[in-house]
Amino acid sequence: QVQLVESGGGSVQPGDSLRLSCSASGFTFDNYAIGWFRQAPGKEREGLLCITTSNSEIVYAASVKGRFTVSRDNAKNMASLQMSSLKPDDTAKYYCAARHGQGCNANWDEYDFRGQGTQVTVSS
Repeated sequence: QVQLVESGGGSVQPGDSLRLSCSASGFTFDNYAIGWFRQAPGKEREGLLCITTSNSEIVYAASVKGRFTVSRDNAKNMASLQMSSLKPDDTAKYYCAARHGQGCNANWDEYDFRGQGTQVTVSS
C-alpha cells in the first residue's frame, strides 16, 4: 500500500525554524521526485519546492527562496523540508507528493502519490 506521511508540523513563533518530514512506503522511493506544497485557508494549494531523483532542488515559490530547503534520504525513504525565518504568512497545511521519474512539477495534480498534510502555524 502506497503511503506518504508528513510529520513535524506545529505552532511556532515568527523567526523560528521547523523541519518537516515526509515518510514514504509502498513504492520505490529512489525513482520519484518529491514535491512540497502548502495550502492556507481560503487560498489555492501552492507548489513550494521539489527535489529530483538526482538530488537537485527546484524552487517554485519566490516567497520561500532562501528560507526553505529540501533534502532526501533514499536509504530511509524519507524527504525533509527545512524551514527557517518563518513568518505568519507561512501558516498553512504542508504536503509532500511523489512524481515518478526525474521531473519535478509545480502542479499538485501532476504527482502520482500525495500525503495528507501537516499543519504549520506561525504566530506570536
